[in-house]
Amino acid sequence: MNDNDIFEMDSVCETDELEGETDVGMIDEEVVYLEEFLPTYHSFEGGTNVAKAHLVEFNNKPDSLFFNDGVRRIDFILVYEDEDKKDFDKRNVFQRRKRRRETFEASLMKMGMELEATQSVTDDKLMFLKVHMPWDILCTYAEVLHIKLPIQPNDLSSRPSPWRFFSCITKYFYPNEDLITKQTEFFTAPFEKKRLEYFCVRDKDLFFTAAMRSRMANYILCRAPYEIRGSIKKFGVNKLLDGGVYKAAYPLHDCRFNVKSKEEGCPNERYLLYEEWAHPKSFYKMQPLNLIRKYYGEKVGIYFAWLGFYTRMLVLAAVVGLGCFIYGYKTQETSTWSKEVCDPEIGGKIVMCPQCDRECQYWMLNSTCESSKKLCIFDNFGTLVFAVFMSVWVTLFLEFWKRYQAELEYTWDTVEFLEQEEPPRPEYEAKCIYERKNPVTGVKEKVPYTACGRCVRVSIGIGTVLFWILLILASIVAIIVYRLAAFFAFSAKLRTQDLKELEPLKEYVSPQMATSVTASLISFVIIMILNILYERVAIWITDFELPRTRTDYENSLTMKMFLFQFVNYYSSCFYIAFAKGKAVGYPGDPSYILGKYRNEECDPGGCLIELTTQLSITMGGKAILNNIQEVLLPWVKNLIFRYCTSVASEKVIPRWEQDYQLQASTKLGLFYEYLEMVIQFGFVTLFVASFPLAPVLALANNVFEIRVDAWKITTQFRRVVPEKAQDIGAWQPILQGIAILAVATNAMIIAFTSDMIPRLVYYWSFSVYPYGDNVNHTMQGYINSSLSIFNIADFSNNSRPILTPDNITTCRYRDFRNPPGHPWQYQYNMYYWHVIAAKMAFIIVVEHIVYFTKFILSYVIPDVPYSVKEQIKREKYLTQVILHETNLHLVTKRSKPLDDGTLTRMEMNMTQEEMDLDF
Repeated sequence: MNDNDIFEMDSVCETDELEGETDVGMIDEEVVYLEEFLPTYHSFEGGTNVAKAHLVEFNNKPDSLFFNDGVRRIDFILVYEDEDKKDFDKRNVFQRRKRRRETFEASLMKMGMELEATQSVTDDKLMFLKVHMPWDILCTYAEVLHIKLPIQPNDLSSRPSPWRFFSCITKYFYPNEDLITKQTEFFTAPFEKKRLEYFCVRDKDLFFTAAMRSRMANYILCRAPYEIRGSIKKFGVNKLLDGGVYKAAYPLHDCRFNVKSKEEGCPNERYLLYEEWAHPKSFYKMQPLNLIRKYYGEKVGIYFAWLGFYTRMLVLAAVVGLGCFIYGYKTQETSTWSKEVCDPEIGGKIVMCPQCDRECQYWMLNSTCESSKKLCIFDNFGTLVFAVFMSVWVTLFLEFWKRYQAELEYTWDTVEFLEQEEPPRPEYEAKCIYERKNPVTGVKEKVPYTACGRCVRVSIGIGTVLFWILLILASIVAIIVYRLAAFFAFSAKLRTQDLKELEPLKEYVSPQMATSVTASLISFVIIMILNILYERVAIWITDFELPRTRTDYENSLTMKMFLFQFVNYYSSCFYIAFAKGKAVGYPGDPSYILGKYRNEECDPGGCLIELTTQLSITMGGKAILNNIQEVLLPWVKNLIFRYCTSVASEKVIPRWEQDYQLQASTKLGLFYEYLEMVIQFGFVTLFVASFPLAPVLALANNVFEIRVDAWKITTQFRRVVPEKAQDIGAWQPILQGIAILAVATNAMIIAFTSDMIPRLVYYWSFSVYPYGDNVNHTMQGYINSSLSIFNIADFSNNSRPILTPDNITTCRYRDFRNPPGHPWQYQYNMYYWHVIAAKMAFIIVVEHIVYFTKFILSYVIPDVPYSVKEQIKREKYLTQVILHETNLHLVTKRSKPLDDGTLTRMEMNMTQEEMDLDF
């Protein structure tokens, strides 16, 4: 059975917006309002044939989930304003909306839905339309949507938990089993109406869960017509919501979040979720995933399952990262090269060359003493170990998630979800004007564009995305220019001897640090502004491309948004890690950007501390801003709305009106939640070699994030429309791509951004090619060896400092070049080439070892557990035996020969059709 069996939608492109039509007379002449869908229902306004829902008074039961008869369950709520009570000046527009609304409701009733309208308690103009799906309609659409329902209890023994011996302790970390009871496991099969007797139907009212009923109701609402204009058929509640015909459409919460319902038989699932999941007191407990899936649907359930699994895996990474940080903190005072920088007899006597032209002054190396100590915390041998560990950790995370996801797919009946025909989006169906032959079925079908038209749409989308990426790169260039100008200013101010008020800051703040912090803050602000602007552009592009299904739409939008976010968030980090200070020349011949701005240099210890600063500001600022947006704004909006619509205390507000006062869920649902976490995953993995505390910050944020998201959707938002989902969609390959890229970025950070490889070359080269004073197999003399000498007489006129002390003839700079007077003065020395060779060898060796380890782990760890494979086979066997058994009997019965030994033509046709259908 397909959608056309329920309602044939030969729809074409909608060319006008609801708000854009003002000539009612013209509409009445040109538009036919679906008279064929209008049964003869009683009207409240004499003379009209438009069907209307039955208007009733509220029964004063605030937690009621039923029509006023107390029998028919409310599956969906539609909210609108009574047009007859509107201002006369806009009566024409309101009358058109009314006509469309009434036609839409007539279509719903024609399609089998039952409606009941009631007036708002708080606003006389507001009307609430209750939607109920009778049993026969539920069965029909359960078959259309291939909903899997129980056929037999699961008779396979479950695998015992490895933690069962510690149940006396672990039970406190799980939801209270007295409140959230364990559900009976069933084998399931796609529902078929004609085989109802084979399904476990104990109670018709409870056979379909509230989430299933809401999903089916939303499916009908998105496809019910409201207008025909010539050959153009318009349909779907989403268009009516956009045009203001309806103000809201949502399924009901089953009770208040903090008070149990007094209604008999109410499951109080929202209350249970709040008490055992969303309440802050339950932050240490595991999530009740089965109840989340039952109440909100598989799509919400799989998100929280993934987020919880990711958070648990972060515990190990956070412990190792914290240990690495503590090791660095404890050894910062004992680092030989840091001591040399701070030693007045070594660092205090090394004069460094100016880092900008003309205005910058000479400075002493020991002025970077504090930043040198901070650098030791992150730039040490423990960081190398941690980077390799994280490369293995990310592989384990992805492989174990696949196994866990496979278990959820089976438990939640989504194993074959993508193999079934996913219905097209209503927006896609509404614009189908071309015909083509389906390459699979061979049947002609309507599509919204030709092959050439699709190429044009995709090309425009790609071009727009590339334009915005170039805009990000332009902003990065602007930030670089700012860094150069800011460093020039801070160098002139912080290293001058005249400004006494800055004297307390000079010990702790270097020009590089001041520039890095301010540039990071500005970069963060630009990132957030570009995010807001591009978000609307990405949605518009995806709408323009017109993907066929909801999954295609989300995958297309996901790739666009992540590509942009990847460049937006990570471009500054990539610049600091791999571009800054890499092509600066030397004091006598510096490199310039755009021929004007002198290229930016790193600290004598490298750019790692600046990368750490950028990461900490971006991660911290993003987490704080997201939590403000997710917690504070919805709470304030709901508070203001409740204050504006407050009523007298003696009035009882019904369940549907209480939900209307909550925030509406966004059209993109969990897209932004996934995006936030995947961007964080990138920070944790791509640049973890420079910031071992990233997993610690991510863990702390995620523990808070889980409860914030739970609290938000449970208490501040209307109930979302349940949706099916087999996995996390396009985010899975994105995570795998980040994991592969993380190996290369961390190896290159250690090789090119940190100072570890030059130190190791210096440490181990004493017996082959001793550098400087390294003759005792120690790090003594490394600082002197890593700084090249420059004769100040070789400055060009453009870069020569204005003020030059009389007692200075040479200065030092960070590089490995020959000294003045050497036959190849200021050219790279042998030490430089040894370091380059060591860096390349390190990258190749580490990458090959880690990638080989990742391959072995991926091969050894199966994606689907063996126990799950057994259960899937058992379920398929039962489906074949139980659901197809009747067809075998039917074929045998109808295959009995006539007296002459032949079959009738009708029997042969019926037998063949049934065999084709079922086998």
